[in-house]
Amino acid sequence: MRRNEFVLVGFTVATNLADGVAKITLPLLAVGLTTSPGLVAGVGLTLTLPWLLASLHVGVLVDRGDRRRLAAWANLVRLAAALALVAAYAAGVLSLPLLYLAGLTIGIAEVVANSSVGALIPAAVSRDRLGPVNAWIAGSETVANEFAGPAVGGLLAGVGTALALGSSAAAFAFGAVLLALLTGRFRATGPRETADAGGRDGRVPAREPGRVRAEMVEGLAFLWNHRLLRTMTLTIAVLSACWSAWLALLPSYATRVLQLDAFGYGLLISSIGLGGLLGAVAVAAVNRLLGIRWALFTDIVFTVVMMIVPAVFPRAWAVGMAAFLGGLGGTLWTVNARTLGQMLVPDRLLGRYGAASRLLSWGTLPLGAALAGILAEITGLTWAFGVFAALAALPLVPFLWIVTESEIVDAQRRSEADHGILAGIRNKH
Repeated sequence: MRRNEFVLVGFTVATNLADGVAKITLPLLAVGLTTSPGLVAGVGLTLTLPWLLASLHVGVLVDRGDRRRLAAWANLVRLAAALALVAAYAAGVLSLPLLYLAGLTIGIAEVVANSSVGALIPAAVSRDRLGPVNAWIAGSETVANEFAGPAVGGLLAGVGTALALGSSAAAFAFGAVLLALLTGRFRATGPRETADAGGRDGRVPAREPGRVRAEMVEGLAFLWNHRLLRTMTLTIAVLSACWSAWLALLPSYATRVLQLDAFGYGLLISSIGLGGLLGAVAVAAVNRLLGIRWALFTDIVFTVVMMIVPAVFPRAWAVGMAAFLGGLGGTLWTVNARTLGQMLVPDRLLGRYGAASRLLSWGTLPLGAALAGILAEITGLTWAFGVFAALAALPLVPFLWIVTESEIVDAQRRSEADHGILAGIRNKH
């Protein structure tokens, strides 16, 4: 189990470093190809659109197949996309359509990899270690994706674009190799309502569209009927749209309003990672001091701050400080939300629940990026940030009304009881 923890953290660091470098390099490539903020924001759209289009189908795939193998193949696809961009850049044939195609490919592979790894964590580590492991993973994600990756990406992009893309490819390859070191069984466990059409092991080999739709609906229904998880998902849906808009607007804002170069832009985004590192280290203490509810609430408040500062105070240090707070709140939310989901959702539904949750939450990422591009073209960059600051404040009242400490405790108790019943049934058989 402890070896699995180290492998999962190592995989997270490697792949998120690659993502962080790519997140810097691809928009900068777009800036070199066009002066339109909307077209540059389109890169962010291609990277996030698969969460809206493919999440539910990927969730069914994750609950049917070997989750470790799926994650490894997804990393190899990302490796191939990065190498294709290197070849196109070296040959002088890079274009916006090719950049968008590569972004879509990387985005789809990211959906598969993240969904698979998120679903296999409860099988890879013991239940009492879910909280600490999720803290390490979330901290690694934030530091690698938002701090080290962007900083390294900005530096490498300043030296050479091919070097930046090549480093991403190498990290994706390393992540795929690491997954081979995981020990355990990584297929979904537990009964399935559709098992009567399957084999003796309860897995459904059929591919009828009706059955796939039924499985997707089951994951959506579980999420929608769970009051706590539904409210948290809808809250993060709004915040995700705002984060996506911030990331889509920042390349143009940093280079044209703040007058930063590629390295300065990378350092600005890396402020998120510093905040995320603090959040990962402090999450246990914050939960004890404030409770899970208020730890989650900080993400809403800090996201509002992160959106409004570029609109009212265009200084690099202020925008960086706001990004730091955003990263802090984001990690506090991520650790607690993941741990709650892994505790409350049956293993057989983890892939489909994760897919449904990401469809409703991360599915707003392309919408945020698209809206940001449109607003930037019509109103300008500053007003676009202001609109998303107002949007980020919308979930405050619904969250406080529904997500209470008593609701969280009751949900945890029901989950513990359900796990006890399931364990008893397994022991009898």
